[in-house]
Amino acid sequence: MATVDVTVRGAGIFGLSVAWACVQRGARVQVIDPGGVGAGASGGIVGALAPHTPERWNEKKAFQFDSLMMAQGFWDSVAAASGMSSGYGRTGRIQPVMDARGLELARARGDEAARLWQGRATWEVVQNVGDWAPVSPTGYWIRDTLSARVHPRQGCLALAAALTGQGCAIRREGIDQGAVVWATGVAGLRDLGAGAGNGVKGQAALLSFDARTAPQLFADTVHIVPHSDGTVAIGSTSEREFEDGQATDGLLEGVLERAIAACPVLRGAPVVQRWAGVRPRSRSRAPVLGAWPGRAGHFVANGGFKIGFGMAPKVAQVMADLVLDGRDAIPDPFRVAVNLV
Repeated sequence: MATVDVTVRGAGIFGLSVAWACVQRGARVQVIDPGGVGAGASGGIVGALAPHTPERWNEKKAFQFDSLMMAQGFWDSVAAASGMSSGYGRTGRIQPVMDARGLELARARGDEAARLWQGRATWEVVQNVGDWAPVSPTGYWIRDTLSARVHPRQGCLALAAALTGQGCAIRREGIDQGAVVWATGVAGLRDLGAGAGNGVKGQAALLSFDARTAPQLFADTVHIVPHSDGTVAIGSTSEREFEDGQATDGLLEGVLERAIAACPVLRGAPVVQRWAGVRPRSRSRAPVLGAWPGRAGHFVANGGFKIGFGMAPKVAQVMADLVLDGRDAIPDPFRVAVNLV
C-alpha cells in the first residue's frame, strides 16, 4: 500500500467529511472503523440541519451559519464524485408561535436574522402556511429559509463512495500512517478523559408519507423532517440514562404521539423504521476539534451530538487546514482543552 498522509479513525459524518476535505486537497487518506460506514449515531434517520436562533450571536452560531451556507456545495461535490444522493435539500422550516410572548420574540429574532444572516436566509413570522404545518394556537408561524435536511445514512454512504472513487481505502482495521484524526464518537470522548463528554441516546422513527418537497417542522420539541425518498423522519428523544443504546421503547412512542398531535395530517401514516443510537455530546455541547494534547501528530474531530451533519462541511474545512497546512482556524470554544476539566 502506498504511504498514507492522513489516517482517519471513524467512518461517521465527521470522519468521512474530514477525509473528503483532505482528499480534495490532494492528500492520500485512509479511513478505519471497526463498525463500518455510519455504524454509530451518523447512521441515523432524522437529518434536521436546523440553525440556532438568530440572537446572542457567538462563535458557535457563526460557525454553524457558515457551515450551513457551505452545505449545498459540499453535498453537490459528493454527489458528483459518487453518483449518489445524500438527500440534501435546503427546504426551510416552519414552527408554531405558541403565545403573545413567543410572537414578540419571534419578530425580534426576525430583525436579528436580517442582520446576522447577511441577507442569505430569512426568518419571518407568517400567517398562511397551508396544510403542511404544525398546529398553532396563535395562528402565526415562524418560517426560516436556512434550515435544510439530509438523509444521514445516505449521506454517509455517498461520502464513502466518493472517497473510494478517489482511491481512499475504507477498512475495518489497519495501521495508522501519517497524521491521525480521531473521529470516534462516544468512545473517542471517553478516550480523551477528564470528563470531555458523554453519550446521549436518541430514538427516532420513519413514516411512509410523501412530503418530499415540503419544509421540515419543529413543534413540541419534535423534529418532523420530510426526506427526498418519500418518508418523513420523526425525532428524537434525548436520554442521559439508558441500558441499551440501540433499543427503541415507549419513549419513542411518546415522540410519535406528540408529532401527530402537532401535525395531524400524519395520522395513520405507517411507521416503516424505528431507530436508536448514542450521540457524542461534549462537555461544552460544541464540537471538539484540534490537536490531541500530548500526542504529536494526532488530532480530534468529535462531539457532533445533534448538529453534526450541519457542522460537518465547516468542520471538514478547518480540520483539513490544521492537519495538512498547520493553519489553525478553530474557534476557541471548540478547542480540545476547553472540553477537558
